[in-house]
Amino acid sequence: MKSDPETLSLEEIAIAFREGKLKAAELTEACIDSRNELLGAYKSWQPDVARGMAIQADNAFADARDLGPLQGVPVSIKDIYAVSGMEIFAGSPRHLPDKLCVEGPFVRCLRDQHAVFTGKTHTVEFACGGLGVNSHWGTPRNPWDGKTHRVPGGSSSGAGVSLLEGSALVALGSDTGGSVRVPASMTGSVGLKTSFGRWSLTGIFPLSPTLDTAGILTRTVADAAFAFVAIDAEEVSGASQSISRVDACDPTDFVIGTGDPALWEDCDPGIVDAVQIALNELGEKGVRITSSNLPEVHGAVHLLNTSVVGEAEFGEFLASELPAWQDTLDPLVAHIFANIQSVSAIDYLKQRRLICQLQRSAPARFETCDVVASPTVPITPPRLQDVAEVEGYRPSNLKALRNTYVGNALGLCSITLPVGLDAAGLPVGLQFLAPRHGEDKLLSIALCVERLLGNANERLGKPPAFSG
Repeated sequence: MKSDPETLSLEEIAIAFREGKLKAAELTEACIDSRNELLGAYKSWQPDVARGMAIQADNAFADARDLGPLQGVPVSIKDIYAVSGMEIFAGSPRHLPDKLCVEGPFVRCLRDQHAVFTGKTHTVEFACGGLGVNSHWGTPRNPWDGKTHRVPGGSSSGAGVSLLEGSALVALGSDTGGSVRVPASMTGSVGLKTSFGRWSLTGIFPLSPTLDTAGILTRTVADAAFAFVAIDAEEVSGASQSISRVDACDPTDFVIGTGDPALWEDCDPGIVDAVQIALNELGEKGVRITSSNLPEVHGAVHLLNTSVVGEAEFGEFLASELPAWQDTLDPLVAHIFANIQSVSAIDYLKQRRLICQLQRSAPARFETCDVVASPTVPITPPRLQDVAEVEGYRPSNLKALRNTYVGNALGLCSITLPVGLDAAGLPVGLQFLAPRHGEDKLLSIALCVERLLGNANERLGKPPAFSG
């Protein structure tokens, strides 16, 4: 059987492993060979670790020990996750203290399944930003522009790049305002943001305990559903050997709402066109699409623009746990917290109250539709030179996060899938928002949509060859 990562789904890989037609070591070596160092996906590239873990997975298969669906699957890990035996920098200039290096249950469930860790991918410092820029360690290149260094989206900046180059088949990210979905959208990948509280955040660097969620990036929705089941079985209901739990629904089984107009306004050229074309195709194939009302969007955008909750929570953590790191903050991160001392407890509590109000009222908006659709990211991935300084960075960062932040503020789960290219030839994502803990239905709908529209390779084609 072919072991080229581009030709096999995660389900096909799992079956091939169990039928003895494919070895984890063979697949891992193919992923190692696919790495393009010039794209800069990794803070810490660990091919020898990956090879050793692949051998362990193969040995377990040889001993008839089936430890989980992701056994033998190469996974990249964002460098805000603690991983035993690997340093954690969280995008900062030096590795973090030992107390922040204790592996949590999310990573441990992958280790227990004998997944293969390819290394730590780059992140914006302390996961604080949506474009993917890091002034300390460098910014990964968006693979879709072979000539100009464009940002890959953040804060999980190396995650999508690791998938596109083929060095990993699943990428772990985190999402406080869009940090899984933005890089997925900008690199033509699939990004799943889980509901707040669904997956443990222990062992993941905390940016905002009120908004933080864990998530995954994959090449296709089918892979996302497969990986979600593998992880969710451990995280929510205990160990499970199930290979498949989420199935695509029928096109007539769900309704897509197009959401508040604010999610569609002021997008860069070609973005709305690509999403609307995709929705029109779905309508022609039997999917019901209706306009829907989501007025909570405006409150969410207000929260993003003021950023009191996230800044206050991160500022307090930094001051209490990592005071020495305050003096070395990336300028693009430092400017966000320049006025943090002026935030009063009343301001913070008012915004927490607003978040609670929005999360109470948002579920009623899904009484007439199953998911709310919008463009995932309103902007074309900027050129790095245009956002390398604070003046250009701040407006682009806020606009990049506008649509995704809604999911965090409203306490929803969300997915983005690639549906086209914008006027600049960069990927465009279609975002679906769904009620909290509605991941199974969300994935079922997204699977149906992917089958109707085609996956990233079918819809976007391949990024241009990149040689520096």
